[in-house]
Amino acid sequence: MHAGSLALILHAHLPFVRHPEHEEFHEEDWLFEAVVETYLPLLTMLRRLVVERLPVRLTLTLTPPLCAMLRDPLLRARTARYLDRGVEFSHREVERTASDPALNELARFYLERLTGLREFYQHEIEGDIVGAFAELQHDGVVEIIACAATHGFLPLMEEFPEALRAQILIGRDEYRECFGRDPVGIWLPECAYGPGIESILKEANLRWFVVDAHGLMYGTPRPPFAIFSPCCSPSGLAVFARDRESSRQVWSARDGYPGDPAYRDFYRDIGQELPEELLAQVYPEVGHRRNTGIKYHRVTGREPKEIYRRDWALGAVEAHATHFLQSRIQQLRHLAELLPVEPLVLSPFDAELFGHWWFEGPEFLESFLRQAATGADPVHLTTPTRYLIDHPTMPVVAPSASSWGNHGYWEVWLNPSNAWIYPHLHDAARRMTSAARDALAAGVPVADRRLRQMARELLLAQSSDWAFLMKTGTARAYAEKRTRDHLLRFSRLEELVGDGASDDALLAACEERDNLFPNLNWQYYA
Repeated sequence: MHAGSLALILHAHLPFVRHPEHEEFHEEDWLFEAVVETYLPLLTMLRRLVVERLPVRLTLTLTPPLCAMLRDPLLRARTARYLDRGVEFSHREVERTASDPALNELARFYLERLTGLREFYQHEIEGDIVGAFAELQHDGVVEIIACAATHGFLPLMEEFPEALRAQILIGRDEYRECFGRDPVGIWLPECAYGPGIESILKEANLRWFVVDAHGLMYGTPRPPFAIFSPCCSPSGLAVFARDRESSRQVWSARDGYPGDPAYRDFYRDIGQELPEELLAQVYPEVGHRRNTGIKYHRVTGREPKEIYRRDWALGAVEAHATHFLQSRIQQLRHLAELLPVEPLVLSPFDAELFGHWWFEGPEFLESFLRQAATGADPVHLTTPTRYLIDHPTMPVVAPSASSWGNHGYWEVWLNPSNAWIYPHLHDAARRMTSAARDALAAGVPVADRRLRQMARELLLAQSSDWAFLMKTGTARAYAEKRTRDHLLRFSRLEELVGDGASDDALLAACEERDNLFPNLNWQYYA
């Protein structure tokens, strides 16, 4: 008998970045790096567990913008090109470091790793990452859950329920397109909850969602089992809460595992250090340096950084996976002594932490899942959906407004650096609703291209990523330009709809650039 259950959730998301007008575009590397360092390693790891028939379960979000990019022929071709360049560059690194045994061993490691990932991507799964994850869902290893259409920050749409509704229902529709079934659960973007969201989740036939710990603890009434058992909201949806203790052990910059000095340092990429003429032999000059994914140093903890030792890193992985497992066993045993129900610890993470930010993250996950499934004192790995099947009775609690951002509310996405975007987003949402209602009253065909593209531009402008990047200062100019460009295209398309005019060139250009959601239903705004 197990003392309780553990539900791991990996939230895989990137903003929609696609620039067919450029042969090379720096921000597209965000996708390619995540594919090579996170999504492909996770896929290969989970496939091994399927072959070995280990009883593991994992919950995964693949957001609609991410799925659109992973399925896009142009970006798939560019992902393959990125892998080809990585293999070629690692070949050159093997030659360049021939006189340095320590660096040469690492260069050979990267060559073997990238060659294997390229073979897996291009031939074994034929570039279909979404389809490969769908197979894992069919195998019962992962449960894939839904997300809002473009990861919009939903509580800040509270005054515009049509726009909020479109984000959720279009996200639900895209899940159906990608996975051929209806979702059961949803990851609210930024784990952000506010009143008014539940009724639309219920309309989308969703069964559960996640809030941060204080979103449940500050609920009404207070939850009788704290955050260690789901509650039922007044609308009838199950509400799960994030466990901060288990999350902090992994992601904390100060106390988390990734800061161990044995692990690979994220920032010391040779693309920032080698002479530019060496980089130009493989990578085209685009006016700035770029990361290659090849990094020779470990965290160390101080300067100068020491050379990365793969064997040391894998030893740390095993130790940390064992520590994480023992911590969860102790936590669940303690909770089982206190609670009259089987306790659940729910630990969500950004998927890109595992592999991209923390290079050894996929190995940590594999070691933990193996130990949890086969150890002498195993932990019951579950998903929220499975837990609800096993425990259908819950206390009723109305959750509190919350997010998993800094200080727990809206601060990251609404502050002096980005507050200027919201009057424009709100005005566009109001105008989109009006245009949709006018079109529906006039009997405009459901497949009207102009209204569909207006909705795409609004949805893309609403992405929470742009406000986040403005706040952090990372790619701020790009985030501001994306917001302005989508709103400008929205306004120009709105003029065509209002005047009954036709500008096929403008519409075709918008459709070519922002081509996600081919079957978008603009009537949701009406």
